[in-house]
Amino acid sequence: MKQHRSHVLAVASLASILILLASNARATDEIQVYNAGIAEVGQFTIQQHLNYVALGQKDPPFPGGFPSNHSLNGTPEFAYGMTDWWELGLYLPFAVQDRQFLSDAFKLRTLFVSPHAEQRNFFYGVNFELSYEMPKFAQTRWGLEIRPIIGVRNSEYEFIVNPIVDIGFGSKGEADFAPAARLARNLGNDVFAGFEYYADFGQIGNFSKLADQQHTLFAVTDFKAGVFDVNFGVGYGLTPASDRFVVKTIIGYAFPVPGQKPEGSYRMSGPVNPFTHAAVRGFQP
Repeated sequence: MKQHRSHVLAVASLASILILLASNARATDEIQVYNAGIAEVGQFTIQQHLNYVALGQKDPPFPGGFPSNHSLNGTPEFAYGMTDWWELGLYLPFAVQDRQFLSDAFKLRTLFVSPHAEQRNFFYGVNFELSYEMPKFAQTRWGLEIRPIIGVRNSEYEFIVNPIVDIGFGSKGEADFAPAARLARNLGNDVFAGFEYYADFGQIGNFSKLADQQHTLFAVTDFKAGVFDVNFGVGYGLTPASDRFVVKTIIGYAFPVPGQKPEGSYRMSGPVNPFTHAAVRGFQP
């Protein structure tokens, strides 16, 4: 009853929106702190997430589940800018282990943000992601992730928090609190370095013991490689239930905006890229 009540309250409070991930164990296909940056109106973007668990959990998270140790996890992420505050996205998660390719079906998301968040000192948003997952990855087939985005930045630093709620539907589903955060410094020339933190405290109202919670700290850097934007990080698990050593990367590309000419004042010629940090732009509240 408590699980059902938590689920209903979480969904009902945001019933007009919809969408995100959920499972009884944190997925490793997408390790990312959302910064409220989205594609421009009419623009398509793609990101490739790849994460390798060099030293992880050797036991499955549930009977018949997928142990993370020595697995390559990832997803292509396709997105389209609907307005300057709304973006739609699609994920096709997968994992590779012992030369076996495993599909984890799909996720659909809708992201609402403060317009032109990359130019703001204070920015915010919320992402909803509906997932359908395969039996090896989760005990529930359908899930919902609700990811608020709250961030502040100046010309040197940015701090972002994603207080995520993961909801699994069905008899084995529960609502988990799985926050993520990022602190990074702008080193100039669109290069950032800092730390990202990911956790899963367990069921809301009944958090797991500390040893059974997942807490992972990543040292990360963001930089450009030609027309691509790259996020790279190395993570260390802080608790026994966490994967001990994880390497993650995200490579992003934005297709040209239809009908838009390159802006030579501050942007080099080429596609308009929403993943680019505002290293050389003025900020606004």
